[in-house]
Amino acid sequence: MTTDPHAPSSATFSVLTVCTGNICRSPAVERLLAAGLGSTVTVTSAGTRAMVGHPVSPPMVPLLTAAGVSSEGFVARQLTEQLVREADLVLPLTRAHRAAVVDLAPAAVRRTFTLLELARLAAAVDPADLPAGPPAARLRALLPLAAARRGHVPPGDDDVVDPYGRGDALYAESFGLIEPAVRAIVAVARG
Repeated sequence: MTTDPHAPSSATFSVLTVCTGNICRSPAVERLLAAGLGSTVTVTSAGTRAMVGHPVSPPMVPLLTAAGVSSEGFVARQLTEQLVREADLVLPLTRAHRAAVVDLAPAAVRRTFTLLELARLAAAVDPADLPAGPPAARLRALLPLAAARRGHVPPGDDDVVDPYGRGDALYAESFGLIEPAVRAIVAVARG
């Protein structure tokens, strides 16, 4: 008998963030979420066309540093079906990335939300509907509630702009979308 890796008895929870090159947006989400969620949640990232082996893009580094997180030791990696299958939650940065994730692993559809979509849906969940406990338990409970609200919460623009190679102002704009969305998800997960 095989065990379900997404069984509620698990004391930990894994999040995979996804963008294109895995050097700008998804590493920022990875590092911000990891800092905010604590030890019961593991956060990693990957890219649909990753610049494998590269560090965080230099213009993103001071934005992360100013937010109190480090980019040290980060190395970009390619998105694979196995990474998607192993994640409890997948957070792509655009609707196109979400489509790529679901194409790679169709069974992940109900646990794959763009970052901005999950932040919006999580804000619509009644905190009383989530259990007391660590972020891992609260995130696990949040996913079906958020999925059930798809189509009932007014849609938004769910794409975080790709700043790669487009100047510091666009990096700041991209980070300006990422940081409040991460803060909203962390607030719900931490209760």
